[in-house]
Amino acid sequence: MEQLPTSPGEGPQDTNASPGSAYTATATISEQGLVTEWSEYARRLLGYPPAEVVGQPAARLLADDPGVTAALAAPGQERWSGTVALRHRDGRRMELGLLAHRWTSTGGTAKWFVVSAVPGGPGTSPGEPLDGWVLDQSPCLLAVFDADLRLVRANAGMERALSLTEAEMRGLRLPEIAPDPASDEIERKMRLVWENGEPQDVDAFVRPAHGSPEPGRAASLAPVRDTDGRLRAVCLTAHERTGAAEDDPHRVLLQDAAGALPGTPVDDVHTAQELADAFVPRLADFAVVDLLEPAQRPDGPPAGPPADPVTVCRTAVRSILDGSPESRVAVGQTTAYPPLSPPAECLGGGGGDMYGSSHTALARWVAQDPAASWIAEYGVHSMIVVPLRAGGVTHGVALFSRHRHREPFAQEDLRLAQELASRVAAGIQDRRRHAPREHTTTMTLQRSLLPQTLPDQAALEIASRYLPAGTEAGVGGDWFDVIPLSGARVALVVGDVVGHGIRATATMGRLRTAVHTLADVDLPPDELLTHLDDLIIHLSADETGPDSAGEAAGGIGTTCLYAVYDPVTRRCTVARAGHPPPAVVSPEGSVYLLDVPAGPPLGLGGLPFETAEVELAEGSLLALYTDGLLQRRDRDVDDALDSMFAALTRPASTLDTVCDRVLAAMLTHRPDDDVALLVARTRALHEDKVSVWDLPSDPSVVGQARRYTTDQLTAWGLDDASFVTELLVSELVTNAIRYGRPPIQLRLIHEDSTLICEVSDANNTAPHMRRARIFDEGGRGLLLVAQLAQRWGTRHAAVGKTIWAEQSLVGF
Repeated sequence: MEQLPTSPGEGPQDTNASPGSAYTATATISEQGLVTEWSEYARRLLGYPPAEVVGQPAARLLADDPGVTAALAAPGQERWSGTVALRHRDGRRMELGLLAHRWTSTGGTAKWFVVSAVPGGPGTSPGEPLDGWVLDQSPCLLAVFDADLRLVRANAGMERALSLTEAEMRGLRLPEIAPDPASDEIERKMRLVWENGEPQDVDAFVRPAHGSPEPGRAASLAPVRDTDGRLRAVCLTAHERTGAAEDDPHRVLLQDAAGALPGTPVDDVHTAQELADAFVPRLADFAVVDLLEPAQRPDGPPAGPPADPVTVCRTAVRSILDGSPESRVAVGQTTAYPPLSPPAECLGGGGGDMYGSSHTALARWVAQDPAASWIAEYGVHSMIVVPLRAGGVTHGVALFSRHRHREPFAQEDLRLAQELASRVAAGIQDRRRHAPREHTTTMTLQRSLLPQTLPDQAALEIASRYLPAGTEAGVGGDWFDVIPLSGARVALVVGDVVGHGIRATATMGRLRTAVHTLADVDLPPDELLTHLDDLIIHLSADETGPDSAGEAAGGIGTTCLYAVYDPVTRRCTVARAGHPPPAVVSPEGSVYLLDVPAGPPLGLGGLPFETAEVELAEGSLLALYTDGLLQRRDRDVDDALDSMFAALTRPASTLDTVCDRVLAAMLTHRPDDDVALLVARTRALHEDKVSVWDLPSDPSVVGQARRYTTDQLTAWGLDDASFVTELLVSELVTNAIRYGRPPIQLRLIHEDSTLICEVSDANNTAPHMRRARIFDEGGRGLLLVAQLAQRWGTRHAAVGKTIWAEQSLVGF
């Protein structure tokens, strides 16, 4: 179990409790005997603030130790109860009844959850005439709970079933007596009894202290009234089902789901998926669970049917067909339900309903929404739509349909769907109420660090997708980037920082900034990764300390792929550091992984990175991704690659469609790890857009270079740009002749709204601007270039360098 029951001091029923009301003091103790949690009511009871207790040995609170410590440390001990002498902060001795439950997380970590009921008023007094009311109105195993949902009476059968005496249970809530998902559900139904005064049935009962649930047992909740008809208590009875009820598949399904849905899933995504899995394939052929974003969820009851489309996030999908082809939206992507469609009506306050194939609402939805075409395409003849609503807050909607089952849904199916959806919503609401703020902070930080828009450039057509992880581990450090370079080239970057949470996100931001800085100096891919490797080694050395043991300090283990595409030569140069290789789809439709030497993950040091260079035909598709896209629990990497290849090769009008198809094919659940996907289609700058001249190293050639430039600009229809471009060419060619070495080459590139002028020579020495004095005859060339060009710089090759300058043609 991961989730502890809500302590009363935190729940809605106790926030306004009067000083005379009963309350429960709670604390948790680690296996090492240290206090790890200390509730407000524990502070009230013993006087110690959390700062004085948390992290300290729990034994220090004992006035004496009558074997309590040894009992809790005994192997196999799961629960302990008894009277313990504790020391108040003011020094006085207090004897209190304690009940302790041992909790073990899915990761194997154990701790003790300790509760103590402190009576304070008439609400828990057994002296009222409840005895007569209980005997008159309740049979079977029974317990009576007051208005605060605290036990006041239990008969002998209930004592045997729970292995506790009435005195040990008195004043405690059911989830504190028997921590179990069924206890949470029974307590939720108790609240309904107090709200509407009507009896409630629960198709499950709590687990005994040691063993499995009572076979064939369910629970009923009945209001207990006094002679004036006032509601005074709730009576819980446990009884055996009849044979017909025991064989009812709906009740069996409800009992199976009761233990899984509210408590065991670790986050909303897993909760939603278990709801879909509970129905398919036993009762439905296709199931979808869509959640509203938290900001869209009203605090009060829904205001009514929405007038505008309702946007939701596809959170879970399950189908009897491989790949869930009915879903037109990938898990993790958003979709919008049109007004008056059954899901929108449900989200607007409806309680859920069944729809046949001839229902007007279903027909109207199909006519309004192209995404609903699957209803007719797969021959859906029966559908249930129910809201995920708890405490007046709508969290989402669930849809179940039949196209293989011959029989339509019945009223019992609708009731079951409403019941399970209500439980899922209660679990979501409870988690969101107590969720730490770190997730929101991390998401905000990550969104601010990732590209908000992709830069304009002519070399590639690009689309991207990013899906954060759907697990409680939190958002990771995946990132992607598109960086325009000199000479009309473009760099594509995809990386994955080890770990999750704020630390991984912050590391991602530092690395993304570093890549931009290194790309600006036009380093080749292998050299860029080498510098990035050194940076991570320095960061990890700065961050390594006693508190960072076991963590990926400074980003050690980060993977990265850096690719540079040149539309003039149509060559792509790639290097990778432990990252999956990119996939390439040729214009003819063949698909393959680019053969790029793997290289080690970043931060290991001492190992080289290698580049691979390949020529790509115009119109080739290049797909870069992080490993979260390939990691699925139900298939291996080879199958995942086959699915990705099939999605990439399907004809599509836009790259956004390609991205959506890839995600739909690869992700049937919200991903366990972040997913970054970058898809690019190559373009080419043909000869009519590029002109090159080889120039002798002679000062007299400068005039000829200006004439070449003027003639070419006239041919391109750019006469208005001639004056500035002539000045740039004159200064750059003069600089190459004076300070460089032959051969010297001039190149002009016309790229949409940009004109690029490049002069190359064989000297590796980089130029730099300097401020010329009044009487100096030279030294003003690069200063003039910097003033005339939109941007300029130097890039180095294996031999020599290129000085380039870009002008914007907007306005010419």
